[in-house]
Amino acid sequence: MNAADASRDAEPSRNEVDAMREPVVIEFGAAHCGHCRAAQPLIAEALARSPGVRHIKVEDGPGRRLGRTFRVKLWPTLIFLSQGQEMARLVRPADVQAVDNALRSIDATVAKGVS
Repeated sequence: MNAADASRDAEPSRNEVDAMREPVVIEFGAAHCGHCRAAQPLIAEALARSPGVRHIKVEDGPGRRLGRTFRVKLWPTLIFLSQGQEMARLVRPADVQAVDNALRSIDATVAKGVS
């Protein structure tokens, strides 16, 4: 299974998310969302520099509970978690620097400048 497949795990419950200890980025979006498709290259570029961060893509929309628990209103929304706590949030990120900065809040190796 490659990294893209791993990021498409079944949607976790909010309790499972809150129990995660590792650094995690949850990406809420939809396959038909143009903003989501446009953001994919910059999200991938930033995440490639943070291999210790788990990336979970969640297909969001009506009837999807996890996005509602995070009050997601626009796609893509990236939630950056450490020790189960939200440390940063990006809504429709427009550049890779914004994603890199948010990753620094959860990934010790990025914060220390280790590649």
